[in-house]
Amino acid sequence: MTTLNAELRTFYEARQQQIPAEIRAIMQRAGQELADSGQADRALAIGAQAPRFSLRSAAGQVLALDDLLADGPVVLTFYRGAWCPYCNIALRTLQQHHDAITARGARLVAVSPQIPDESLTLAEKHALTFDVLSDIGSDTAKQYGLAFDLPDDLAAVYDKLGFDLQRVNYGHPRTLPLPATYVIDRDGTIRWAFVDTDYTTRAEPADILAALDALG
Repeated sequence: MTTLNAELRTFYEARQQQIPAEIRAIMQRAGQELADSGQADRALAIGAQAPRFSLRSAAGQVLALDDLLADGPVVLTFYRGAWCPYCNIALRTLQQHHDAITARGARLVAVSPQIPDESLTLAEKHALTFDVLSDIGSDTAKQYGLAFDLPDDLAAVYDKLGFDLQRVNYGHPRTLPLPATYVIDRDGTIRWAFVDTDYTTRAEPADILAALDALG
């Protein structure tokens, strides 16, 4: 069975052939600078208390982490937005494992800085049955140590590609989260964490399920 990251790598390699060399160079340089910044090492890790949040879902509800934890552990995944094809692949794959996550008594929620309307479109497109939450301004991502600002040249590339982050992120076009997934136990403690500066790499569903199994 193909893993999520194998699928992402195949997509990445095909995508690279379609992107002009000068744009690839900007993307690669920005990615290397973000990796060198040490941001992933500063993000919250295993053993930390998960910062509490209340965020609006694509369906218009306000969901609080404390309320979610009252029912069991939470799998919290941060993604960049519906405009990111790697995020789309990752969320679609998580949907395929959603039943296995809920069978373990856990709740899956996905968080991005985009407005609820964009999240709703994404949820409908992929028939997502888990909650997709809007972290406008990336305040929650900042609490988890995940938020960073795009450099000027990469922001200009994203504009040229038509991602329209000014609109979809409601006036916060430069700030995005690192891709990250946390397994949080009912006490609010992070028991498993995946954080990577490389947006083409994501948490494997099999690892998430193993982390839930380890909670006992």
